Amino acid sequence: MPTSMYPFIFLSILISIPLTGGTQLILVNNCQESVWPGILGSGGHPTPKDGGFHLCSGDEVVLEVPEGWSGRIWGRQGCCFDTKTGKGTCETGDCGGLLKCGGMGGVPPATLVEMTLGTPQSALHFYDVSLVDGFNLPVSMKPVGGGIGCGVAACEANLNVCCPFALVMKRQGKVVGCKSACLAAKSDRYCCTGEFATPKSCKPSAFSRLFKTICPKAYSYAYDDSTGLKICKAHRYVITFCPPKG
Repeated sequence: MPTSMYPFIFLSILISIPLTGGTQLILVNNCQESVWPGILGSGGHPTPKDGGFHLCSGDEVVLEVPEGWSGRIWGRQGCCFDTKTGKGTCETGDCGGLLKCGGMGGVPPATLVEMTLGTPQSALHFYDVSLVDGFNLPVSMKPVGGGIGCGVAACEANLNVCCPFALVMKRQGKVVGCKSACLAAKSDRYCCTGEFATPKSCKPSAFSRLFKTICPKAYSYAYDDSTGLKICKAHRYVITFCPPKG
Protein backbone atom coordinates (compact mmCIF):
# COMPACT_ATOMS: atom_id res chain seq x y z
CA MET A 1 0.00 0.00 0.00
CA PRO A 2 1.28 3.56 -0.72
CA THR A 3 2.50 5.70 2.13
CA SER A 4 2.18 9.20 0.71
CA MET A 5 1.91 11.03 -2.59
CA TYR A 6 5.09 12.33 -4.22
CA PRO A 7 6.02 15.91 -3.26
CA PHE A 8 4.15 18.35 -5.46
CA ILE A 9 6.53 21.19 -4.53
CA PHE A 10 9.41 19.19 -5.98
CA LEU A 11 7.49 18.60 -9.20
CA SER A 12 6.52 22.27 -9.45
CA ILE A 13 10.20 23.22 -9.28
CA LEU A 14 11.04 20.71 -11.98
CA ILE A 15 8.35 22.10 -14.28
CA SER A 16 10.06 25.50 -14.16
CA ILE A 17 13.52 24.13 -15.09
CA PRO A 18 14.15 24.35 -18.84
CA LEU A 19 15.48 21.33 -20.68
CA THR A 20 18.12 21.70 -23.38
CA GLY A 21 17.18 18.38 -25.00
CA GLY A 22 15.90 14.96 -24.18
CA THR A 23 13.35 14.00 -21.55
CA GLN A 24 13.28 13.78 -17.76
CA LEU A 25 11.95 10.63 -16.12
CA ILE A 26 11.15 11.22 -12.45
CA LEU A 27 11.11 7.89 -10.59
CA VAL A 28 9.16 8.01 -7.31
CA ASN A 29 8.91 5.23 -4.71
CA ASN A 30 5.53 5.59 -3.04
CA CYS A 31 5.65 2.04 -1.62
CA GLN A 32 6.08 1.25 2.06
CA GLU A 33 9.31 -0.62 1.33
CA SER A 34 12.36 -0.18 -0.87
CA VAL A 35 12.20 -0.71 -4.62
CA TRP A 36 15.21 -1.43 -6.84
CA PRO A 37 14.36 0.00 -10.28
CA GLY A 38 15.71 -1.92 -13.25
CA ILE A 39 16.34 -0.13 -16.55
CA LEU A 40 17.03 -1.53 -20.00
CA GLY A 41 17.62 0.55 -23.13
CA SER A 42 16.40 -0.99 -26.37
CA GLY A 43 18.99 -2.02 -28.96
CA GLY A 44 21.26 0.92 -29.79
CA HIS A 45 20.00 3.04 -26.88
CA PRO A 46 21.93 3.80 -23.67
CA THR A 47 20.94 2.33 -20.30
CA PRO A 48 20.84 5.05 -17.59
CA LYS A 49 22.55 4.44 -14.22
CA ASP A 50 24.05 1.18 -15.49
CA GLY A 51 20.61 -0.40 -15.40
CA GLY A 52 19.70 -0.40 -11.72
CA PHE A 53 19.84 1.23 -8.31
CA HIS A 54 18.24 1.30 -4.85
CA LEU A 55 15.29 3.64 -4.23
CA CYS A 56 14.20 3.93 -0.60
CA SER A 57 10.56 4.34 0.39
CA GLY A 58 9.53 7.98 -0.14
CA ASP A 59 12.57 8.82 -2.31
CA GLU A 60 12.74 9.96 -5.92
CA VAL A 61 15.40 10.10 -8.63
CA VAL A 62 15.49 12.12 -11.85
CA LEU A 63 16.85 10.41 -14.98
CA GLU A 64 17.84 12.35 -18.09
CA VAL A 65 17.34 10.36 -21.28
CA PRO A 66 18.23 11.60 -24.79
CA GLU A 67 15.83 12.40 -27.60
CA GLY A 68 14.39 9.31 -29.21
CA TRP A 69 15.23 7.08 -26.23
CA SER A 70 13.52 3.71 -26.17
CA GLY A 71 13.51 1.21 -23.33
CA ARG A 72 11.80 -0.23 -20.29
CA ILE A 73 11.77 0.30 -16.53
CA TRP A 74 10.53 -2.08 -13.86
CA GLY A 75 10.59 -2.33 -10.09
CA ARG A 76 12.44 -5.09 -8.25
CA GLN A 77 11.35 -6.08 -4.76
CA GLY A 78 12.79 -8.02 -1.86
CA CYS A 79 16.39 -7.47 -2.94
CA CYS A 80 19.60 -8.02 -0.99
CA PHE A 81 22.93 -7.01 -2.53
CA ASP A 82 26.52 -7.13 -1.33
CA THR A 83 27.66 -3.52 -0.91
CA LYS A 84 31.11 -4.27 -2.35
CA THR A 85 30.32 -6.53 -5.31
CA GLY A 86 26.78 -5.43 -6.17
CA LYS A 87 25.77 -9.09 -6.37
CA GLY A 88 22.70 -10.54 -4.71
CA THR A 89 19.12 -11.61 -5.34
CA CYS A 90 15.63 -10.15 -5.69
CA GLU A 91 12.30 -11.82 -5.04
CA THR A 92 10.86 -10.29 -8.21
CA GLY A 93 12.29 -8.64 -11.33
CA ASP A 94 15.81 -10.01 -10.76
CA CYS A 95 18.40 -9.33 -13.48
CA GLY A 96 21.16 -11.89 -13.19
CA GLY A 97 21.60 -11.30 -9.46
CA LEU A 98 23.09 -7.84 -10.00
CA LEU A 99 22.23 -4.42 -8.57
CA LYS A 100 23.16 -2.79 -11.90
CA CYS A 101 21.38 -4.82 -14.57
CA GLY A 102 23.88 -3.68 -17.23
CA GLY A 103 21.87 -4.67 -20.30
CA MET A 104 19.82 -7.50 -18.82
CA GLY A 105 16.05 -7.52 -18.50
CA GLY A 106 14.09 -8.52 -15.43
CA VAL A 107 12.87 -12.05 -14.79
CA PRO A 108 9.08 -12.16 -15.10
CA PRO A 109 6.59 -11.75 -13.63
CA ALA A 110 7.30 -8.03 -13.53
CA THR A 111 5.21 -4.95 -14.26
CA LEU A 112 6.90 -3.07 -17.10
CA VAL A 113 6.94 0.59 -18.09
CA GLU A 114 7.80 0.74 -21.79
CA MET A 115 8.45 3.82 -23.89
CA THR A 116 9.70 5.13 -27.22
CA LEU A 117 10.30 8.85 -26.96
CA GLY A 118 10.12 11.39 -29.74
CA THR A 119 12.65 13.33 -31.78
CA PRO A 120 12.48 16.75 -33.51
CA GLN A 121 11.44 14.89 -36.68
CA SER A 122 8.80 12.76 -34.93
CA ALA A 123 7.86 14.53 -31.73
CA LEU A 124 5.25 12.19 -30.19
CA HIS A 125 6.15 9.93 -27.27
CA PHE A 126 4.64 6.45 -27.04
CA TYR A 127 4.48 4.67 -23.67
CA ASP A 128 2.60 2.03 -21.73
CA VAL A 129 2.44 -0.02 -18.56
CA SER A 130 2.48 -3.68 -19.55
CA LEU A 131 1.21 -6.80 -17.79
CA VAL A 132 2.21 -8.98 -20.75
CA ASP A 133 5.13 -10.31 -18.65
CA GLY A 134 2.95 -10.51 -15.53
CA PHE A 135 2.72 -8.30 -12.45
CA ASN A 136 4.79 -7.73 -9.33
CA LEU A 137 3.87 -4.24 -8.08
CA PRO A 138 1.64 -1.31 -9.03
CA VAL A 139 3.21 1.39 -11.21
CA SER A 140 2.16 4.38 -13.31
CA MET A 141 3.66 6.75 -15.89
CA LYS A 142 2.14 10.22 -16.00
CA PRO A 143 3.18 13.21 -18.11
CA VAL A 144 3.97 16.52 -16.40
CA GLY A 145 2.10 18.94 -18.64
CA GLY A 146 1.89 17.93 -22.28
CA GLY A 147 -1.57 19.25 -23.00
CA ILE A 148 -4.89 17.73 -23.97
CA GLY A 149 -4.92 14.08 -24.97
CA CYS A 150 -1.91 12.99 -22.91
CA GLY A 151 -2.89 9.79 -21.13
CA VAL A 152 -1.80 8.08 -17.93
CA ALA A 153 -0.47 4.55 -18.29
CA ALA A 154 -0.94 2.59 -15.08
CA CYS A 155 -1.77 -0.49 -13.10
CA GLU A 156 -2.62 1.10 -9.77
CA ALA A 157 -4.16 -1.99 -8.10
CA ASN A 158 -2.28 -4.79 -6.37
CA LEU A 159 -3.04 -7.75 -8.62
CA ASN A 160 -1.25 -10.09 -6.22
CA VAL A 161 -4.24 -10.08 -3.86
CA CYS A 162 -6.63 -11.32 -6.56
CA CYS A 163 -4.27 -13.37 -8.71
CA PRO A 164 -5.81 -16.64 -10.01
CA PHE A 165 -4.26 -19.66 -8.32
CA ALA A 166 -2.77 -20.95 -11.59
CA LEU A 167 -0.80 -17.70 -12.03
CA VAL A 168 0.45 -17.14 -8.47
CA MET A 169 4.19 -16.89 -7.73
CA LYS A 170 5.21 -17.28 -4.09
CA ARG A 171 8.36 -16.75 -2.10
CA GLN A 172 8.48 -18.23 1.41
CA GLY A 173 4.71 -18.67 1.36
CA LYS A 174 4.01 -15.05 0.35
CA VAL A 175 2.47 -14.08 -3.00
CA VAL A 176 5.02 -11.76 -4.62
CA GLY A 177 3.94 -11.91 -8.26
CA CYS A 178 1.16 -12.81 -10.66
CA LYS A 179 2.24 -14.54 -13.88
CA SER A 180 0.73 -13.75 -17.25
CA ALA A 181 -1.15 -16.53 -19.02
CA CYS A 182 1.71 -16.67 -21.53
CA LEU A 183 4.31 -17.19 -18.80
CA ALA A 184 2.21 -19.80 -16.99
CA ALA A 185 1.03 -21.82 -20.01
CA LYS A 186 3.89 -21.15 -22.49
CA SER A 187 1.53 -21.66 -25.43
CA ASP A 188 1.31 -19.82 -28.75
CA ARG A 189 -2.34 -19.01 -28.10
CA TYR A 190 -1.60 -17.11 -24.89
CA CYS A 191 1.75 -15.67 -26.03
CA CYS A 192 0.50 -14.41 -29.44
CA THR A 193 3.24 -16.33 -31.23
CA GLY A 194 3.32 -18.86 -34.07
CA GLU A 195 -0.03 -19.07 -35.83
CA PHE A 196 -1.46 -16.60 -33.27
CA ALA A 197 1.07 -13.84 -34.03
CA THR A 198 -1.44 -11.35 -35.48
CA PRO A 199 -4.08 -9.10 -33.89
CA LYS A 200 -6.77 -11.03 -35.77
CA SER A 201 -5.74 -14.46 -34.49
CA CYS A 202 -4.64 -13.54 -30.96
CA LYS A 203 -7.51 -12.63 -28.66
CA PRO A 204 -7.56 -11.77 -24.96
CA SER A 205 -7.78 -14.73 -22.59
CA ALA A 206 -9.95 -14.97 -19.50
CA PHE A 207 -6.88 -14.06 -17.46
CA SER A 208 -6.00 -10.99 -19.55
CA ARG A 209 -9.62 -9.84 -19.38
CA LEU A 210 -9.40 -10.06 -15.58
CA PHE A 211 -6.21 -7.98 -15.64
CA LYS A 212 -7.92 -5.45 -17.92
CA THR A 213 -10.94 -5.15 -15.67
CA ILE A 214 -8.76 -4.37 -12.65
CA CYS A 215 -6.14 -2.29 -14.50
CA PRO A 216 -7.91 -0.70 -17.51
CA LYS A 217 -5.00 1.71 -18.20
CA ALA A 218 -2.44 -1.08 -18.76
CA TYR A 219 -1.60 -3.53 -21.53
CA SER A 220 -3.24 -6.84 -20.66
CA TYR A 221 -1.98 -8.89 -23.64
CA ALA A 222 0.26 -8.40 -26.68
CA TYR A 223 -2.26 -6.65 -28.97
CA ASP A 224 -4.01 -4.45 -26.42
CA ASP A 225 -3.07 -1.28 -28.35
CA SER A 226 -6.45 0.45 -28.35
CA THR A 227 -6.44 1.27 -24.64
CA GLY A 228 -2.96 0.20 -23.48
CA LEU A 229 -0.78 2.50 -25.60
CA LYS A 230 -0.56 6.18 -24.58
CA ILE A 231 0.68 9.06 -26.71
CA CYS A 232 1.94 12.45 -25.55
CA LYS A 233 4.47 15.22 -26.14
CA ALA A 234 5.81 16.27 -22.74
CA HIS A 235 9.30 17.08 -21.49
CA ARG A 236 8.87 15.22 -18.19
CA TYR A 237 7.13 12.09 -16.95
CA VAL A 238 6.63 10.82 -13.43
CA ILE A 239 6.98 7.05 -12.99
CA THR A 240 5.55 6.09 -9.61
CA PHE A 241 5.89 2.74 -7.89
CA CYS A 242 2.75 2.07 -5.77
CA PRO A 243 0.91 5.14 -7.14
CA PRO A 244 -2.12 6.48 -5.27
CA LYS A 245 -5.35 5.16 -6.77
CA GLY A 246 -7.37 7.62 -8.75
